[in-house]
Order: sequence, then C-alpha cells, then structure tokens
Amino acid sequence: MAVTTERRGRVEVVTIDRPEARNAINKETAEGLEAAWDAAEADDDVWAMVLTATGDQAFSAGMDLKAFITGELPITHKGGFGGTASREFVKPLIAAVNGRALAGGLELMLSCDLVVAADHAEFGIPEVKRGLVAAAGAMFRLPQRIPLSLALEMAMTGEPISAQRALELNLVNRVVAGERVVDEAVVLAEAICENAPVAVQVSKRLMRGAAYLTSEDEAWKQTNEAMAAVMATEDVMEGPRAFAEKRKPEWKGR
Repeated sequence: MAVTTERRGRVEVVTIDRPEARNAINKETAEGLEAAWDAAEADDDVWAMVLTATGDQAFSAGMDLKAFITGELPITHKGGFGGTASREFVKPLIAAVNGRALAGGLELMLSCDLVVAADHAEFGIPEVKRGLVAAAGAMFRLPQRIPLSLALEMAMTGEPISAQRALELNLVNRVVAGERVVDEAVVLAEAICENAPVAVQVSKRLMRGAAYLTSEDEAWKQTNEAMAAVMATEDVMEGPRAFAEKRKPEWKGR
C-alpha cells in the first residue's frame, strides 16, 4: 500500500509509504491519501491528524515524474494534488517532515496547519529546474508564510533551504532530531486535543480565512457568526464548569 494509517489516541497518523521512490506522489498515493482524510474527517474519535512519510530521506519528492510522463496525474477530484493540496480540512493537520520536502512535497506540507521538521530536512520548490512551475499551492501559500523576497528566491532559483533556516523564517513550528519527528508531531497534536474540538476547528477556520479578508468589518462578521456557532455547543459550558470544579474538561465535540 502506498499510504498507511495508525491511530494514536485521538490522533490519526497518515504515512506516505513509497521510500523506494522518495515518497513521490503517484495516482495510487493520491487516492490513498484522500481515502485516509475522508475516514479521519468522518470519525468523531479523531480530533487531529498528522501527515508524515516512511524513512528518513524524503517527506516527499513531489509528483512522481516517471508516472507523469506516462500520462498519470496524481490528482483527485476532492483534494487536487496528492488528494490533499486543495482540500479544505476541518480538523487540525500537522506535517511531520522526516526528510526532504521538495516540489509537490513542499506543497503537501503547506497544506498542513503546523509543521514539525527533522533537523536534517530540506525544503524547496525546484520546478523551474525542470521547466515547470509549482502549481499545487506554493505560489500563494509560501509568500503567506515567509517574506515575499525569500519566497521569490526559492521559486526562481529552485534552491532548497535547511530545516534551521525554515525555523528562522517561521516556515516550520519546531525542529527536532529525525528519530523524534513523528512523536513530537503527535505530542503537538495531543496538546491540541486537550481543547474543545469545535472551538479548535472554528479558531483554525477563522485564522486561515483572515489572510483573504479585505476588511475588518468582514472579519468581525465572520468572528461573530463563528462565536454564535460555538455558543450553541454542549462543550461551551463544560470548560467553565470544569474550571470551577478544578477538574479536566470532558469534551463531547459537539
């Protein structure tokens, strides 16, 4: 199988499993990722997700070029490239970057909300070296996360940056030893899962959408609508009640 899954408490760990191809994305992998996301998003027992890959060399080299030249495109109807890049995820998604994240591999990472990187990882969009353009989100997501001048440098030179440089640029949240990258991503996911699921999901949606708003009036409108939705949940009273009773909240996720 090109994609495997593992449940760790309330966290679903989804793994690209093609180390012999530097975890490049072919049609089978794209469909496997989409199926994994469908299952995790539909499962009320999953509150957060982690995307990683097998081995310590590559998170993903991007599109499988050998498959591409035969006419195979690693695209799905719901998620676009890799069944992931253009999908709107409701639940938090963390990338555990275990090695090089290049081309479409970087774009899969940019689809995630948070990033934990191995200290030997590298990040780049080398498409121009092959006469191509990064077309699975990097052209607008990368300059949202790092300064435009540096995003332009990466896009036009095709040269990668190190994990430490990515951390300095706030492209990644944490850098850890390679053998700890998945465990650290799960720890981060578990910290998120300590909180009310609906409140987390709404907070994520508001912050991600803020980058595209053109006015503060619209921002307030969306915030007020979201708050009304949260106030209608069972969990909204559980947090204050647990605080008053000096106990851990028992979230229902509804």
